[in-house]
Amino acid sequence: MLRDKLQHKIDFKTKPLGALGALEKLALQIGLIQNTESPTLQNPSILVFAGDHGIANEGVSAYPQEVTFQMVMNFLNGGAAINVFSAQHNIELKVVDAGVNYDFPANEKLIDSKISHGTKSFLNQKAMTAFQLEQCFEKGKEIVTTQYQNSCNVIGFGEMGIGNTSSASMLMSSLCNLPIEECVGRGTGLNDTQLSNKISILKQAKEYHGPIEDPKLVLQTFGGFEMAQMCGAMLAAFEKNMLILVDGFIASSVFLVACKINPSIINNAVFCHLSDEYGHKLLMSHFAVEPLLKLNMRLGEGTGCAVAYPIIESAVAFLNEMASFESAGVSNKG
Repeated sequence: MLRDKLQHKIDFKTKPLGALGALEKLALQIGLIQNTESPTLQNPSILVFAGDHGIANEGVSAYPQEVTFQMVMNFLNGGAAINVFSAQHNIELKVVDAGVNYDFPANEKLIDSKISHGTKSFLNQKAMTAFQLEQCFEKGKEIVTTQYQNSCNVIGFGEMGIGNTSSASMLMSSLCNLPIEECVGRGTGLNDTQLSNKISILKQAKEYHGPIEDPKLVLQTFGGFEMAQMCGAMLAAFEKNMLILVDGFIASSVFLVACKINPSIINNAVFCHLSDEYGHKLLMSHFAVEPLLKLNMRLGEGTGCAVAYPIIESAVAFLNEMASFESAGVSNKG
């Protein structure tokens, strides 16, 4: 049985049993995903999905909506944190315009996947139509299929969209059956008054729509185009048996939707860091997982994926390259 063979290989490296901690769990997971005792990481990539949200016009963010397109331009110009970390670790970075309220000029780093110029405000209507949701799933799948065809087997997911912590909170509240207050954080840096206002607006929206259990309907009602495309992309990555790197709070809330659609996707997921956004810790408890890093980050963009990637490389490297007690001629404990 592969699990037993992998565990034996890990246990009999020249180290005390379990001494590499989380790296050992990672090595086992990646070997099982790839169905081999000698896994490889090929052409890693990070997709940053960007989109605007109608709910941003209700005063739930500290930043105006135009910051979404301005930050996408910053990604394309190489000036953001995700650009720095991706370049540092030789990770291909692609930016996806899923629904930004701006028309970008053609750029080789930009994937034009625009559904519309932002979603509707979910305060008193669904954020998108059922047809738009299906478009998002198809486009997300197409993007991942292209990466897969370029021999990529490890893919990270990030996002950009003013207002999307509000959407993420609504997804989490609906699908985990938690009060809004336990799912809402300061997002882009709200003060106490602004945070209170954000909670009030989201509670109004939840009351208006009532309880929703179907994960795709929850996403249609409260999500952004970037979140819906990311969800479709995550599901496609699982179908392709890729290693899925999950970033922070927003990416994790999207993964929650994907997991409700196909629970087996959890087997391929690495949760890269514990975000400083309030609801993320509860969300990690819901998945019963331990993120790789806790650096008090709350930036999004896929930065957690990029910063965690060298740890994932280390897990594969020790499994493939470290000597065993037998090969090294080292005595194991009696």
